[in-house]
Amino acid sequence: MEKQQKSGHLVFVLYPFQGHITPMLQLATILHSKGFSISIVHPELNSPDPSNHPEFTFISISDKLTESEVSDGDIASLMLSLNKNCAAPFQQCMKKILHQKDSHDHAAGILYDTLMYCAQTVADDLKLPGISVGTSAAATLLLYPAFPHLDGKDSISEIEMPELQSLQLQHMRALLLQNPTDAMTEVRAAMTNGTKSSSAIIVNTIHFLEQAALSKVREYFPAPIFTIGPFHKFAPTICSSILMEDANCISWLNKQASKSVIYVSFGSLASIDEQALIETAWGLANSKQPFLWVIRPGFVRGSEWIESLPNGFQESLGERGCIVKWAPQKEVLAHCAVGGFWSHCGWNSTIESICEGVPMLCKPFFGDQVLNSNYICHVWRVGLELQNKLERGNIEGAIKKLMVDMEGEEIRKKAMDLKEKADLCLREGGSSCCSLNELTKQIYSFDYKT
Repeated sequence: MEKQQKSGHLVFVLYPFQGHITPMLQLATILHSKGFSISIVHPELNSPDPSNHPEFTFISISDKLTESEVSDGDIASLMLSLNKNCAAPFQQCMKKILHQKDSHDHAAGILYDTLMYCAQTVADDLKLPGISVGTSAAATLLLYPAFPHLDGKDSISEIEMPELQSLQLQHMRALLLQNPTDAMTEVRAAMTNGTKSSSAIIVNTIHFLEQAALSKVREYFPAPIFTIGPFHKFAPTICSSILMEDANCISWLNKQASKSVIYVSFGSLASIDEQALIETAWGLANSKQPFLWVIRPGFVRGSEWIESLPNGFQESLGERGCIVKWAPQKEVLAHCAVGGFWSHCGWNSTIESICEGVPMLCKPFFGDQVLNSNYICHVWRVGLELQNKLERGNIEGAIKKLMVDMEGEEIRKKAMDLKEKADLCLREGGSSCCSLNELTKQIYSFDYKT
């Protein structure tokens, strides 16, 4: 038992985008509270601010990314370059860490974002436990990995349990196989191999939300899976935003009626054209609901910020609309004035909304956002899908249905029911709390072997 009293040292490896950085730092905070010391290894791109986390050691490694690689929108090629460019610097970094750390604070494992699969190769080379961290829904482990026997013409239907049919995994996997790029093929294979080689898998989800998907995931990946989400509820105070949050919107929310505000935010990467902005603006205005709208600089293609809004639009709203560059989202969703969330359906946004009982209007843009939208609208039934291109009449009608019409009453009720179930999972004896305790024991068991 004496060895268990040692302070184990965990090394986290970040994938350098907001939706991935945030949950990884939340998880680091959670495990730090369990007695582990933490090092954060991150590429140069979108480096987190170490001053927000003085309890961690931050180490930057060279990523050698060019400006065109970052900006051209080819996600698979960017991921491939990141992993190839960071592999050697990360290996050197780990050797330095292993050399420096004394016997009372030695490396107990490497925890890496699933998309930074090069970290698993380094962990294997150094004979350290590698732990894959899924910052998306568990079902993405059925969507993106390359399973050779599932990628045949007919056998892909094997992953379609009745409980999963509403996710349309078969359709989405089929789309991945249409004209795949070399980068996509290589990334899928490497990511699959990395996850299969891992000593454990952590997913930022709640067991009851994805019970069917988790059951199927366990058939393909041998490592134990720990569902300890939502991370943000176990680590509620951390600051990890790359963009400056405008807290003035909270003062505006304080003046609004309960459940009256539609909060609109499309995340840190999506973009729209000027016409879509104008249609969105008039759809929000015509709904007559108060709205808090996040328009990130660069969100509108070809514009700096909101200069493309119709002349006099903001003035015509008076106090009914509030537009900010970035918002403290968790605080916004927890505010009593917020009654709906129009979202791009990123996983962090999805699980944060569920935890506050806020129904969602879904407009996914790319990647796993489509999968999350299917969960929200067709499995959990706590949201509405805004289909086709953005058009003011459709937007107005969808907002009214979600927030005030009788048609949306069942959606609003289901959203509150999910919140109550999520609350139970976080309590002592709840599934997420128990899974966190089991994860801590598992890491200590690795500690005995290293």
